[in-house]
Amino acid sequence: MRSGEGGRPPSPAPPMASVAEPTPAPRRRRRRTALQRRQTRLAWLLLLPALAAVAFVALYPLGKTVYQSFTDQEFLAGLEPTRWVGLQNYRDLWHDSIFRDSVWTTVKFTLITVSIEFGLGLVIALVVNSAFKGRGVMRAVMLVPWAIPTVVAAQMWKWMLDDVFGVVNDAGVRLGLLGHSQAWVSDPSTALASVCAVDIWKTTPFVALLLLAGLQVIPRDLYEAADVDGAGALQQFWKITLPLLRPAILVVLIFRTLDALRVFDVFYVFFGSRPDTQTMSIYAQSTIVGDGYVGYGAAISVGIFLIISLFVVVYVTFMRVTGEES
Repeated sequence: MRSGEGGRPPSPAPPMASVAEPTPAPRRRRRRTALQRRQTRLAWLLLLPALAAVAFVALYPLGKTVYQSFTDQEFLAGLEPTRWVGLQNYRDLWHDSIFRDSVWTTVKFTLITVSIEFGLGLVIALVVNSAFKGRGVMRAVMLVPWAIPTVVAAQMWKWMLDDVFGVVNDAGVRLGLLGHSQAWVSDPSTALASVCAVDIWKTTPFVALLLLAGLQVIPRDLYEAADVDGAGALQQFWKITLPLLRPAILVVLIFRTLDALRVFDVFYVFFGSRPDTQTMSIYAQSTIVGDGYVGYGAAISVGIFLIISLFVVVYVTFMRVTGEES
């Protein structure tokens, strides 16, 4: 009798055995050919002169400064030999109230100028990047303040802000904006604001130029696709422009922060070595050149280097985290 006939039900078919998927073979690391090795050696040989120049110009002075910060070296010290003092200069620097005041002055200047310059530079870059008549002339004109040497621009603005013959006070009084002439540079309440305004006027075109270069790299097809999808100008800015502009923003913030934290020229032209407006660089210069304490001035320079490095690390880490989240 065949199965399925009569009262006995047919036996179920045995389950098919699952076929194991083949394990992918481990990817072997490609061995470099002799040509690639020769090209690598040639590249290092071509880079060697540049690396040697960088080591001589940057690394050697940095290493010597670090070494001097552990000594009591002085200018015109006579026949007394330089002694190794270890961390004594750094202990004195930790308790130095003048250095703390100079750090705070420099940080305030950096926060004010970098933030305002970034905001104004971004607006100018967006305007100049759009299509309008006379765009080329505007690009050329906006670079004039940045092209003027800093010392020349600072001295020019110092004369313009003078409380006796300055054109700013004269125009303010004539227009009724000021009741009397204001000592913008001499008054401690307006001294920092004055030097910040000069730096913002001079450096904003540089920030706008860097951001404009980043804007011109963004493909126009993205904006055309966003227009088709119905995205507004503000949505395009937050979703397209700002994310793709992040590398340029990082370069701008690092460059401007480095410049602002080691600012010397504009403050020195405006105030000299005045204690209430002394930056870190001016304090280091006055300690080394004015007072002759080379060892302690080297410790101040190392402190400035560490503070600047801290800001750079914070910037890079923040931009990397925000990039991964987006």
